[in-house]
Amino acid sequence: MQRIQTITPCLWFDHQAQEAAQFYCSIFERSRITHVSHYGKAGFEFHGRPEGSVMSVVFELDGQAFTALNGGPAFTFNEAISLQVHCRTQAELDHYWSALGFGGPPQAQQCGWLKDRFGLSWQIVPQVLAQMMCDPDPSRSQRVMQALLGMKKLDIQRLQRAFDGKS
Repeated sequence: MQRIQTITPCLWFDHQAQEAAQFYCSIFERSRITHVSHYGKAGFEFHGRPEGSVMSVVFELDGQAFTALNGGPAFTFNEAISLQVHCRTQAELDHYWSALGFGGPPQAQQCGWLKDRFGLSWQIVPQVLAQMMCDPDPSRSQRVMQALLGMKKLDIQRLQRAFDGKS
C-alpha cells in the first residue's frame, strides 16, 4: 500500500506560482506539475485576482508534493522557511547550487545557503554532513563546523578533510 503524503508545503507567491513551479520542475529529476487551478468570479472582493488567472499549482519535486499559491504580495519569503537539498556527490551539489541560484541574488550566504530568483531560501548540503555533525567524537564535529562556517557553497572534500583532521 502506497503511503499518502500528509504534509504538503504551500509556497506563497505574489503572481509567479506557475513560473516558479516550472522552474523548480526543470531542475529536479522525477518532477512534474500535477494540477493548476484558476481564480473564478467567487471571492474577487477578497483576492482581487482576474478571473481565469492562476490561483495555485500543485507540483512534485523528486516525488515530494508542493503547492504554489498566487496569494498576492502580502507575504514574502524569508529565511524562517527554507528547503534543503541533500546531495550524494560534489557534482550533484554543484548542479543544484548553480541551477537554483540562477537569477537569484548574487550574494550567497554561508553554510550552503542561497536564495533563488523568487526569494525562497535553499541549503544545498552533502548527505554525509549530518553524520559528520553527529559524530560521537566532538573534536571531529567541531572541525567540520569550523570548516562549514568558512564556506558559502559547500565543498565535500574540504569537509571530509576537516572531519579526518587533515585540514
